Amino acid sequence: MPNLGLLRALAGVCLAATMAGAADVPRPTPDFEIGMNTGDAIKLSQYKGKVCVLAFILTTCPHCQKTVGFLSGMQKEYGPQGLQVVASAVDDMGKMNVPDFITRFQPAFPVGFNALSDAQGYLQHPVMFRMFMPQLVFIDRKGNIRAQYAGDDKFITEEANQEKNIRDQIEALLKEGKSAPKKHAAAAAPKKAS
Repeated sequence: MPNLGLLRALAGVCLAATMAGAADVPRPTPDFEIGMNTGDAIKLSQYKGKVCVLAFILTTCPHCQKTVGFLSGMQKEYGPQGLQVVASAVDDMGKMNVPDFITRFQPAFPVGFNALSDAQGYLQHPVMFRMFMPQLVFIDRKGNIRAQYAGDDKFITEEANQEKNIRDQIEALLKEGKSAPKKHAAAAAPKKAS
């Protein structure tokens, strides 16, 4: 006969682990800063008013490289409509690896670096759990994180749908920011006296 007390305790631990890994979405984005190899830094706040996709990557990760390829194409396609993609390498030697990564993959957006702990804090990712890469964060024009996905999420792992999933998320956020054309009220015709 199974030990019901042990089963309940294990279920509680699993539930707590699941809840601990869930980030609050939507939430305002902190003014996150990404170091650049030029010595400068990019702040997410400089993109307020645009739809922003922040990708946390490992420069040697094939899944991250493929995702950067998708995002690069979308930056070219949707940039004129208000999209800005930014990537941050969080590998131990990210700062050193970024220049070669940029040369090899030629992303159409800025790629910088951060410490893994900075990314974990931004993502509300518990340090006790493994962080699957890439991590994608979708930020609306008002500066709110509307969605975020880990590398082990179906949004990313279903290779046949990954590009479509990213595109759909971007298009939905871009549509939100479009204002409807203003209609000019027609002047009321003067009423004729009868």
